[in-house]
Amino acid sequence: MDQITLPGISDDDQRTLGRLLDQLNQKYERNRLRQAYYDMKHAVRLVGSVIPPQYWKLGIVLGWSGKAVDILARRCNLDGFVWPDGKLDDLGFREIWEGNNLGSEVSQGTVSSLIHATSFVVNTTGGEGEPEALIHFRDALNATGEWNARTRRLDNLLSVNARGDDDQVTALALYLDGRTIVADKDASGWTVDVQEHDWGVPAEPLPYKPRLSRPFGSSRISRAVMSYQDMAARSAIRLEAHSDIYAIPDLWMLGADESIFKNADGSQKASWQVVMGRIKGIPDDEDAAQPRADVKHIPASDPEPHLKALKQQAMFFSGETSIPLTSLGVSDMSNPTSAESYLASREDLIAEAEGATEDWGPYLRRTVVRALAMANGVKAEDVPAEWATIQPRWRPPMYLSRAAQADAGAKQLATVPWLAETEVGLELLGLEPQQIARALADRRRAQAQQRTTMLAAAAQAARQAPPAAEGTGGDAG
Repeated sequence: MDQITLPGISDDDQRTLGRLLDQLNQKYERNRLRQAYYDMKHAVRLVGSVIPPQYWKLGIVLGWSGKAVDILARRCNLDGFVWPDGKLDDLGFREIWEGNNLGSEVSQGTVSSLIHATSFVVNTTGGEGEPEALIHFRDALNATGEWNARTRRLDNLLSVNARGDDDQVTALALYLDGRTIVADKDASGWTVDVQEHDWGVPAEPLPYKPRLSRPFGSSRISRAVMSYQDMAARSAIRLEAHSDIYAIPDLWMLGADESIFKNADGSQKASWQVVMGRIKGIPDDEDAAQPRADVKHIPASDPEPHLKALKQQAMFFSGETSIPLTSLGVSDMSNPTSAESYLASREDLIAEAEGATEDWGPYLRRTVVRALAMANGVKAEDVPAEWATIQPRWRPPMYLSRAAQADAGAKQLATVPWLAETEVGLELLGLEPQQIARALADRRRAQAQQRTTMLAAAAQAARQAPPAAEGTGGDAG
């Protein structure tokens, strides 16, 4: 990727752009490699010369790296956001959620985070015909930034918005403190637009497994994962070659000439005809030292060594990724039959999902609060303190049957009965958000109908009641 010089920007901004482009270039090939593993577009290297080259050209691949990402991502589901101190819909949250397709976008952003170690989420204000606040996710192939360990925020972010056929950048956005530089390239060169705002750097990272020395986290497709997948792919290729070459018994014919391998016209028979022929006649040659040919039979070799190697490599992969061996398709073990054994087999994976959502949560909370402020015309310094309690609500990563979840919820509600009248109580019973909303709406309608009926009954009773008797007066004295 070539360096880019933008007209009309300061030297400091140009240096920042250069640093971020260098940073993006340094990680680009490695990120593309991990993307190739996820998309099953990585071909394993030929090692040794035992297997004929044509078997390496079959394009045999394994989807284990994609499985490592997807099986964890499917346990990290964002159900929405909650605000104990108020109603989010009063702030226009529903419009932000629906207008940005936020449920699906978050899922895509977290998948990219697992693949590349991090992804990025950016806030912008909407234009004509767009939601008032926009939320966009960018993967690490097309975005990078500099992390400030003191403020625990991004100092800047570079987002590549478009590339040409030669993979060169043709559109970008550089997010700085209080400024956004938007640049587009056409036949005449670069055009630059600088936009000022009061939102600092309106972007957040979504790191997977961050640590002090790696604030942007580590990829789920680690070097060990790629290595084990390559080992297993080579075993699968050897197994495929074994099926064609070594699964057919060997026959050694002593004292025979080549005529038995030829057609009547003297041409050589095809290999499959030689191999598949089950009845063969070998003529005697009285002039030969050994008149009658001697056939030695060597049984076909067993593919079990290849299968054992593949299973062992699957065990390595399972240990590295916390994926149950049964999910990799090479285990003859049956699925756990009890709830306890099922949870035990997935304990590590559940812990991974809980840790991932805890790492992503604070950055998604900042993003949604910023979007709500943009949509409501609230400046950054005027965001109410009450909004600090807005939090993402993640679906539990531990799968429970409806019956088990309802039973556990009923026991909790029996201890605290008043919870049954709240939205939290309905969540404990295992109802989905749509079901909770419908149940509460039906309850409100029923209560309104009941109040209307009571008022009508009271009015009817008042009309049917006899008038009060008039009292008789008398003179005193």
